[in-house]
Amino acid sequence: MKDSQLIILQKDMDLLSQHLQKAVLSDFNRKKLLLELHHARVVPLEKLPYDAVALNSFVEVLDLVSKQKFSFTLVAPAEANLKKNRISVFAPMGIALLGYLVGAEVQWEMPGGLKSFKILKVVQNAIEQQVE
Repeated sequence: MKDSQLIILQKDMDLLSQHLQKAVLSDFNRKKLLLELHHARVVPLEKLPYDAVALNSFVEVLDLVSKQKFSFTLVAPAEANLKKNRISVFAPMGIALLGYLVGAEVQWEMPGGLKSFKILKVVQNAIEQQVE
């Protein structure tokens, strides 16, 4: 499994840290997130790699078992809308991917069990680029 260090903005780190304190997570996910946040590299916006998953990123992932592709934009909870393929940063998939780079393989316990995904594509600030 290709796993890498999170590279994350301070505001995204703060969001995940706050969520970790309040969220009901499985033991696997809680331990994984704590470890990831402990080892994360926090960077300013101008140093965020163009292919790092951040809030308002468009993301395309591959389920490594089913080989099914998923694409969505990662948004704040108030902006989540499944019909527009916008998922909350606090959804299991959002928490799992935030801070990882294209090419990373990420394991996360979803409601249906442990899943493995590979990040195929990231577009920063996708919300600002969309025309409604």
